[in-house]
Amino acid sequence: MGEIGETVQTAEFAAKAEKLDAADELAAKRAEFVLDEVVYLDGNSLGALPANVPGRVEDVVRRQWGELRIRSWDESGWWTAPERIGDRIAPLVGAAAGQIVVGDSTSVNVFKALVAAVRMAGEDRDEILVDATTFPTDGYIAQSAARMTGRTLRPVAPAEVPAALSGRTAAVLLNHVDYRTGRLHDLPSLTAAVHAAGAVAVWDLCHSAGALPVGLDEHGVDLAVGCTYKYLNGGPGSPAYLYVRRELQDRFDSPLPGWNSHADPFGMRSDFEPAAGAPRGRVGTPDILSMLALEAALEVWEGVSIEAVRAKSLALTDFFLECVGAYAPEGGVESVTPVAHEERGSQVALRCADAGEVMKALIERGVVGDFRHPDVLRFGFTPLYVGFADVERAARVLAEVLRGDGPRGEALR
Repeated sequence: MGEIGETVQTAEFAAKAEKLDAADELAAKRAEFVLDEVVYLDGNSLGALPANVPGRVEDVVRRQWGELRIRSWDESGWWTAPERIGDRIAPLVGAAAGQIVVGDSTSVNVFKALVAAVRMAGEDRDEILVDATTFPTDGYIAQSAARMTGRTLRPVAPAEVPAALSGRTAAVLLNHVDYRTGRLHDLPSLTAAVHAAGAVAVWDLCHSAGALPVGLDEHGVDLAVGCTYKYLNGGPGSPAYLYVRRELQDRFDSPLPGWNSHADPFGMRSDFEPAAGAPRGRVGTPDILSMLALEAALEVWEGVSIEAVRAKSLALTDFFLECVGAYAPEGGVESVTPVAHEERGSQVALRCADAGEVMKALIERGVVGDFRHPDVLRFGFTPLYVGFADVERAARVLAEVLRGDGPRGEALR
């Protein structure tokens, strides 16, 4: 395409982006985040800062800790924060109140959930299935849980789970969205298949919570875990959460019992009696500073439906793929993210040569995504603050980098 043709095409897509942004019912949410001039498409790794968080953290540090000190466990609600914040997350993952507790890391919660799942399944079931494409830590935890419980671990692709299930299966650990490709797995049908085999379903929601409907209660998910620093914008290292379906709570036998999960935490008894409900998923003293920063961050969700977020997410990723297809040189990139909406999360992964160098060049030009070894460019679309003009700009800059235009161009030819 000639230079005039490219200019006309760019103007057409820019006009389309302007029209889409004007019709965006979530556009006002952008003002509730601290954003600069970059196009930030890495919210699937670390969400942007909600504007109300710094002031809230200052209050926690200066007043609640600095003035009230230990009184804040009661007067500032520190003690009840894990369950209170869990109830704020619950609607975003399709859960009723009283089933989510916030605290610890995703890895720790995966361990708690998976070992508890095996214990609930019974001694006659001696195999654990784990998503073969999972984030490495989930795999490491599954290996350790299998050794600890004397079970055999079998990695399988999510699509192969129904055929792999048997009377031997104790538990199945799956990711809702593949962290590399953005593929959305079929949580309802896979959960149903696991239950039909008499096993326990454990889901990792790190790349779906806050980006699309999950429906934990609706689909009868047994146990689920997730982080809060991606689409929930809780901040670096913000605490994770654990979901235990209400009907299973009295059977949830945590491998990490702690004083915070005791029925009488201040009784200091030597024998352990688990607390009732979701609090039995607690372990030790809550990490108050990051937990209350997360609570403040979750306020941006007030008045937002997860269905509206999903609709915009699909529109953003559709538009990005359309722009990339129009702008990028032929053969420059290949999408590894499914085209079908029912198979796509809220990210687009593009395979290309020299992906690491390409991403460095994109970041230098104000488009922030990330790189996954060996050849994947990963772009996460957070509908609360990413707009369609951002999408058009990102695709245009990507095409410039792939063509070798401007700075670093020679290194990428």
